[in-house]
Amino acid sequence: MIYLDNNASTKLDSEVEEAMARAMAVFGNPSSVHGEGRLARRLVEEAREEVAALIGAAPEEVFFTSGGTESNALAVFGGAAAAGPRARVVISGAEHPSVREAAEALAGEGAVVVRVNPDPSGALDAAKVLEAAGPGPAFVSVMAANNEYGALFPVAEIGAALRERGGIFHTDAVQAAGRIPVSVREWGADLATVSAHKMHGPKGTGALYIRKGLRIPARTPGGGQEKKIRAGTENTGGIAGFGAAARFARARLREAEEIGRLRDRFERGILERVEGARAVGAQAPRLPNTTAILFEGAPAEALLIRLDLDGVAASAGSACSSGTLAPSPAILSLGLTPERARSVLRFSLSRFTTAEEIEAAVEIVSRAASEARVQSG
Repeated sequence: MIYLDNNASTKLDSEVEEAMARAMAVFGNPSSVHGEGRLARRLVEEAREEVAALIGAAPEEVFFTSGGTESNALAVFGGAAAAGPRARVVISGAEHPSVREAAEALAGEGAVVVRVNPDPSGALDAAKVLEAAGPGPAFVSVMAANNEYGALFPVAEIGAALRERGGIFHTDAVQAAGRIPVSVREWGADLATVSAHKMHGPKGTGALYIRKGLRIPARTPGGGQEKKIRAGTENTGGIAGFGAAARFARARLREAEEIGRLRDRFERGILERVEGARAVGAQAPRLPNTTAILFEGAPAEALLIRLDLDGVAASAGSACSSGTLAPSPAILSLGLTPERARSVLRFSLSRFTTAEEIEAAVEIVSRAASEARVQSG
């Protein structure tokens, strides 16, 4: 299988797996005061230091969760509450479903929620986001890197301006962390989300950065873990794996350039071979591993099935919204019609992707797209 769906999840790194195996042998509860509990606590705190180093935070500002979705929910509900009952809530139109649906829930409770769509180029205008936030209390959530077409959004510009106004800023950095340099300080973030399984770590483990001094309400009561932000016994093995993944990701950021060259080779090969194909949102700065390609006249779901049978794994939109026939809101936010949005596939590479796989994938995808177009037309 040629795996080109790394924005959905990545292969577990063998060194991360080894770190998790060692941690699983420590069976104590991290909250217990005896020796076995202290060993488990040490593993958790060492991982906290590694995740903090990856994003430029202090360890005490990192809180472990079950993943990006939970962290985003904590951030949106908590950040909006911290901003105040009359605060405007602003998100981009390309946010992950976990941010989008949390914002919709706030709207149902009476909050004023504003969405700002990216330009058709894929870029997000920071000035439009700040204009939507207004001069009063505001909570803004804008992702650092889009999960579907890879655009990098101007989070540092947004964060700096909001800090001057006294607003609260959250960024979903799930796709960015481990792929590009991340600095919550330089970005002016009050809250930031990261997830282990997007950087060759385990599923079911994420973290939320909460700027020191910012208080947000917990949504999981029942214990003192994670300073009462997220109660429940910590997943020691998963957290240890997250720490190892963060450490290796920080050391391997230089590999992004080669991944970018492979992405460009794949994208160029498809656009040269498939008539009418075009890269969506490619005019904006992008993650080095991601391309979203519109195959005019070829329904994405049918094409995905064909590719799977031919040994290529890709996706249509976010994995958290797959299985639906509705077009992706993130792709629609770029101004595409629903029909065209249903013909967009996402291909995302990792450091395990080889040049040989890319060459083979170009041929397989090109052939499958042409055949799918003929059958649908």
